[in-house]
Amino acid sequence: MKSAYLLLFVVFGLFAQDDFSKYNQKIIGIDYNLEMTPIKSGVFLMGSPKSEKNRMADEGPTHQVKVDSFWMATHETTWDLYHLFMSRDIDKNQPNFNSRNEVNIEVDGVSGATTPYVEMSFGMGTEGYPAISMTQLAAKKFCQWLSAMTGNFYRLPTESEWEYACRAGTQTAFSFGNDTSKLDDYAWYKNNSEESYHKVGLKKPNPWGLFDMHGNVSEWTLDMHDVRAYQKYSGGVATNPYEKPTKLYPRVVRGGSWMNSNFKLRSASRQASSKQWKKQDPQIPRSEWWHTDAQFVGFRVIRPFVTPPNEEQLTYWE
Repeated sequence: MKSAYLLLFVVFGLFAQDDFSKYNQKIIGIDYNLEMTPIKSGVFLMGSPKSEKNRMADEGPTHQVKVDSFWMATHETTWDLYHLFMSRDIDKNQPNFNSRNEVNIEVDGVSGATTPYVEMSFGMGTEGYPAISMTQLAAKKFCQWLSAMTGNFYRLPTESEWEYACRAGTQTAFSFGNDTSKLDDYAWYKNNSEESYHKVGLKKPNPWGLFDMHGNVSEWTLDMHDVRAYQKYSGGVATNPYEKPTKLYPRVVRGGSWMNSNFKLRSASRQASSKQWKKQDPQIPRSEWWHTDAQFVGFRVIRPFVTPPNEEQLTYWE
């Protein structure tokens, strides 16, 4: 019993000693509304039960997953932020190295996205709207650039981290329950989007204060898509599972988008990327940075509570 109390004291003491609260990540002192919400470590049931309506085979079997603490962006990454990464005009103002930083890398060494041959918002709006159509590589390199400019370590979420944050302690089809009649209050999707994405944060957040986890734009995760991935975890508790990609396609996007029917917005729903997302790309070879036919895909960033060592950081950005 004493050891249990001691463990609780150590755990809660850790969070008390280190600031694990919501914050706004400024870039060279400027506020771009990059709010970060703390998500405390926990165990949840990942995937969907066979009884869930419109369930797909790759969502099971359900399995216990333990996820470590992290901060997640309250909103999807907007064009306001992504254009900074595309233009790279502020790179010259990178802060000096600081031994207390989580990341100390030269921003000049971070690859930048090529200029697309068309305007990539496709006329749907930029100021306050989610950035779209980037490849997973481009989203990863944005995270590396953001890390270099702030000194904090940022990356894409794993699929398990994303679902844990989306569910926000729930086990229903959506974070607000099973009643799809309520979806209009929380998400932009095929029935209400008027064939366009919308500014971030206009709908209700999930129970943990995250906006647009259902709909608006689908969101990149780090994982490779494997229809049998969950089978290896049944019967135990998987800790921070991550299906590291071994080939370019398919990778996993989550959350559904403004183009999707309601069942694609469920917390457990998975979507695999496809080379068809570059079908109209006129470049040869086709761009590493843009998916010309994926006007529904964006991303949001996370920051782990425990910073990985330098060599491990690079693996999340490559």
